[in-house]
Amino acid sequence: MKRINSIALIALAMVFFAPVFQAQEGMWLMHTLEEINEESMQNSGFRLTADDIYDINSASIKDAVIRLNGGSCTAEVISSQGLVLTNHHCSYGAIQGFSSPEHDYLTDGFFALSQDEEMHIDGFEVSFLIRIDDITDRVLANVTSEMSEDERNEAIKAAKGEINTEYSDTDAHGYQYEIKGFYYDNEFYMFIYNTYNDIRLVGAPPESVGKYGGDTDNWMWPRHTGDFSMLRIYADEDNNPAEFAETNVPYSPKRHLNISMEGVNNGDFTMVMGYPGSTDRFLSSWGIEQALSLHNPSVVDVRDLKLRTMKEHMDADLGVRIQYAAKYASTANYWKYYIGQSKGLKALDVQSQKEAIEQRFSNWVASSTELQAEYGEALQLIEDYYSATDATAKADAYALEAGLIGSDITLFAVRFGRTAPGLFSEDADQVASTKARLSGLCDSFFKDYDMSTDRDLFTNLMSKYQADIAPEHLPSFFSVVNKKYKGSIERYASKMYAKSFLVNEDAARAFIENPSEKALNKDLAVSAAMSILETYFGSMESDAQAKFDKGYRLFVKGLREMRPNKAFYPDANSTMRCTYGPVGDYSPADAVQYDFATTSDGILQKMDNSDPEFVVPARLEELLVARDFGQYADENGNLNICFLHGTDITGGNSGSPVMNANGDLIGLAFDGNWEAMSGDIAFESELQRTISVDIRYVLWIVDKFAGATNIIEELDLIYETPEVVVPTEELVD
Repeated sequence: MKRINSIALIALAMVFFAPVFQAQEGMWLMHTLEEINEESMQNSGFRLTADDIYDINSASIKDAVIRLNGGSCTAEVISSQGLVLTNHHCSYGAIQGFSSPEHDYLTDGFFALSQDEEMHIDGFEVSFLIRIDDITDRVLANVTSEMSEDERNEAIKAAKGEINTEYSDTDAHGYQYEIKGFYYDNEFYMFIYNTYNDIRLVGAPPESVGKYGGDTDNWMWPRHTGDFSMLRIYADEDNNPAEFAETNVPYSPKRHLNISMEGVNNGDFTMVMGYPGSTDRFLSSWGIEQALSLHNPSVVDVRDLKLRTMKEHMDADLGVRIQYAAKYASTANYWKYYIGQSKGLKALDVQSQKEAIEQRFSNWVASSTELQAEYGEALQLIEDYYSATDATAKADAYALEAGLIGSDITLFAVRFGRTAPGLFSEDADQVASTKARLSGLCDSFFKDYDMSTDRDLFTNLMSKYQADIAPEHLPSFFSVVNKKYKGSIERYASKMYAKSFLVNEDAARAFIENPSEKALNKDLAVSAAMSILETYFGSMESDAQAKFDKGYRLFVKGLREMRPNKAFYPDANSTMRCTYGPVGDYSPADAVQYDFATTSDGILQKMDNSDPEFVVPARLEELLVARDFGQYADENGNLNICFLHGTDITGGNSGSPVMNANGDLIGLAFDGNWEAMSGDIAFESELQRTISVDIRYVLWIVDKFAGATNIIEELDLIYETPEVVVPTEELVD
């Protein structure tokens, strides 16, 4: 461990301006920071420059921030030996994969006390952003306003293909190239990544730390969750990406984050960088109405049944609990999210806010014939789209939630059924490739599969699907159920789980080696799954989708033209963004005030070892009661656990680094607050808060609880106030 002392600079703005405790809206693209955000950030207390964040010629902070598994989460490099920090829930599936009733790392935690104890995670990858190129003009070069949506899409597709080929043909590094559209395809950027897939688990606290509070505390404040885990990136001897091998060595990063030991105070500047997944900040009033009345209630209703079904089996069998832990957590997270989103949309009357924006847009369009010619149809197209899809919105939600991702067998059958035709090719290489892909599907599926649990999921969810959705919107396999099984899903399931080769690992692997088109087409699991898939994608008429695409594209383009002095940021789409704002408390309701930080006292106050969500292990309780906090305590001797700050994040930002004004790590983001769950649609500056775990609690768990001092020694810890060392000999007369 290196002790680095520096004297903190005092930002001039802090002298003249009192702290502002409003959350700051905006998920800003890296290459726009200098033009749009640098001055605002520095006025808010930031002590660096935009080039310190994003520089394609020199090492910058973006080189320490990484995308996990294509954007499911974010992580950051925190040592010169490729040590990575992210959330516990981002590594949850990996931790579960290493766990068994004999070695239950979910319950007990895991920390490697040397690098040779680190465990390779199959199917895990991290990506570093190399740079962003603006290719808008090239993508839209052959697009005209007279084109139909189909013609426009074809022109864009052709241009993307040419650009991708050009980048790939000139590549000398093995980089990955991804073109993303922004502002509803009004702009396009090329994102260039370098991806590593030899990733190893270094450390994870027990669930009693990493998931403390469970579903009860999820999305809530105050919070006392140590939501972190540690990974390491391995590379070949030249520091390049390489498949897993014992000879690989720890990755040497261009940049890693130093760690501040100073903690946070109310009003402090914070910055978050990461990969937010999806927002709908331009969503119309009609879109909100459809979400509130049809989509959200359907998702909540189906997931509620799914959770109850899984929990019954998980409570009865430890092995099933381990197998389904990650699935349950994922299902529960967005079950509660949609409950909170609907509540927030109603409480904040977001629909009226959107109607006001639309009225202002209409008035602006009506102000000139030129604007009417270009934007006059935008809102009508959007309204027409929702009118056309209201009839199928609930059915679409059920097709996905109860059908495709409801039980394990349906999603597995879709993937297997879409891949298996390659087995019947006359091309030997394609056959070999297909066998390998199907074998990989079997590997990942059967390790976390329990037939009894899955059968109940299929039966319960398909029965609900059958009962709740009008017959004309049901997949065709329900007609088979009616004709051959007297309308009984239970009877269909009995035969399917008895006869399908997909519910048995040996039978599935035997099929791969000796495939039969007839057997594939007759398999009941494949038939049901492909029928649901066809319904899900077939429900959207091309005319309705064209109205959506054109309506929103014109609306967003017009909004930006209507307000030329406003800096608009694009909706999140799993590309790297920067957001910033102050540490801040907030008032969620009348006569209620929440402080900006929690301490270890709250862990002991919530402790209830009869409740799995609030278990405190004996060793953790002992350390907390003894208040053995060492260098990780704050100035009052407390161990801070979590803190609030007003930054703009969403799913995908999990694990994002939270940095101070110097760009040093002070925590990692893992959640948002319940009262602002509508934030993906409308940002609420008075209420929106990011919930982050304090880095000092992370290090205390690693050091004092786990005894993994080897990890602490890797880190560069920043002490902004130099220690005063008094030579004792000089004090003696």
